[in-house]
Amino acid sequence: MSVALGVNIDHVATVRQARRVTYPDPVAAAQVAEAAGADQITVHIRMDRRHIQDHDLFALKDAVATRLNVEMTSSPEMMQIAEQLRPQQVTLVPERPGEITTEGGLDLSNSAAFSEAKTAVGELRHWGADVAIFADPDLIQVDATIRAGATIIEFNTAAYAEATQDDERKQQLSRLEVAARYAHEQGLFVAAGHGLHFENVAPLVALGLFREFNIGHSLIARAVFSGLDAAVRDMKSLLTS
Repeated sequence: MSVALGVNIDHVATVRQARRVTYPDPVAAAQVAEAAGADQITVHIRMDRRHIQDHDLFALKDAVATRLNVEMTSSPEMMQIAEQLRPQQVTLVPERPGEITTEGGLDLSNSAAFSEAKTAVGELRHWGADVAIFADPDLIQVDATIRAGATIIEFNTAAYAEATQDDERKQQLSRLEVAARYAHEQGLFVAAGHGLHFENVAPLVALGLFREFNIGHSLIARAVFSGLDAAVRDMKSLLTS
């Protein structure tokens, strides 16, 4: 099974927004990443616009040669952006004001959240987008993702990535394996992301269940020292070796 790499370029924009200047350009970063082997460019348009800005989305839509995956909430504001943008993929994520990064998966066991997500999925698919749900690795979330009409599930790997003890890490890896296997058996496209880096992604790849990994912060961190092209190539090699 081929494994795709989605490169999240949010933190290129983070550096730019730190000084409110025009550089570094996320579009240029996307082009470097694609040339180095990225199969998808991922960005998160947040409510507070802390990194990616609206104009970045439209510039990326015009420039990206692979696929543009936009992470967003299903708020009316974000749905309006999605309707105008028409990206190849939208990944629905939760968002809490003030959080440093996304703190968990979208909980579709909540009836209100499920209803909102199902409506959003229908609209997004009508506009031509593939739709993913960013979810914690639980079977109930897999079933809810299917009922909501999404065809892709991206499992939140934060608990695995942040585990500090071997036993805890193995437990979280097992949890991801069970959920990913079930999702695969149910016919979903299975992806993973959040907190993944060069030292922890290999065990997930070895499971042979994940068809795509979305990775950003660790790639940009390595790029500071080795360059973005080399960072993406090194990660791509890990996923395909």
